[in-house]
Amino acid sequence: MTSYLLNKSNYGLLPCSNKMLVAGIQIKPVVVNKPTFQRKSYATHATAKPLRIGTRGSPLALAQAYLTRDLLKENFEDLKHNDSVEIVIIKTTGDKILNQPLADIGGKGLFTKEIDDALLEDRIDIAVHSMKDVPTYLPKGTILPCMLPREDVRDVFISHKATSLSELPAGSIIGSASLRRQAQILAKFPHLKVVNFRGNVQTRLRKLKEGTCDATLLALAGMKRLGLTQHVTATLSEEEMLPAVGQGAIGVACREGDERSLACLAKLNHEATRLAVTCERSFLAGLDGSCRTPIAGHASVSLDERKIVFRGFLASTDGKRSFSTAFDTLLSGISVGSVDAEIMQLGAGAAADLRGKAPKDLFHF
Repeated sequence: MTSYLLNKSNYGLLPCSNKMLVAGIQIKPVVVNKPTFQRKSYATHATAKPLRIGTRGSPLALAQAYLTRDLLKENFEDLKHNDSVEIVIIKTTGDKILNQPLADIGGKGLFTKEIDDALLEDRIDIAVHSMKDVPTYLPKGTILPCMLPREDVRDVFISHKATSLSELPAGSIIGSASLRRQAQILAKFPHLKVVNFRGNVQTRLRKLKEGTCDATLLALAGMKRLGLTQHVTATLSEEEMLPAVGQGAIGVACREGDERSLACLAKLNHEATRLAVTCERSFLAGLDGSCRTPIAGHASVSLDERKIVFRGFLASTDGKRSFSTAFDTLLSGISVGSVDAEIMQLGAGAAADLRGKAPKDLFHF
């Protein structure tokens, strides 16, 4: 497995033999279990233009873009040449404004709008996204036909002062920009304090080491993809901390009708992940979820058993009021279209269940 070094001249990653250094932190090489696909050539190198991958410039976003690039090169002969796939780094509004909560500057779409614009303007061919950052609506002319195999969806607890949330003394400060995490923490540990804590993974680890807060929670998926699991104090079960919609999933978008990109992404798509995330996003859309509302949701799909299991959560920001929903059911659809429709209906039904349980003042839109 190739590892990378940060190239400061263009904010990319350069291959190296045994380590990656980002923001002063040594990152160990990560072994990723990549799916095996039938190899197929779509066009000859002599006639094909480079396939341009759009991504944010954070270390985690770049790791995900390079994973996508490597999968493309493995499965398409015409993309094996060094200049056949190009990484295009796009700085988003969300990357530029780090001193305010997301809800105060417009929500999650701030991490995707500039990338969507580049896609629609034909400055890139495909866009790699962390699915928990993608709004439930897509800009007209774009589609999300591909999800890579999902990483571990759980959150992790990181602290230099305690081994778990329960060990932290009253008044301890938890750094987190996530209202979902804040609500679930305060519901069980009302004696703790949660403060806004933004920045990329390395920045948060540095702030934690400097004593800005006593502990933080991060997604295990990101820690694994960056090779930073040595910093994890404890992994939280889904019962302790239900993950965000789309957590651990990498989605790859393209333009409608772009046959070359669609052919490439069809080979990379992990259908069980795509269906699970589709259900979660339908649930979120049914709640009209915003960055001002603590919402969690996780679905898992077994294609062999044709089964889907889902849990959803909605709460007040102080965690004093919370509501849950769940289902475990077999899928009856046969075709791709019918399964998608069934999955979306199930997600919307879970949202309707929570809407019936929760008071209207919990929905801050």
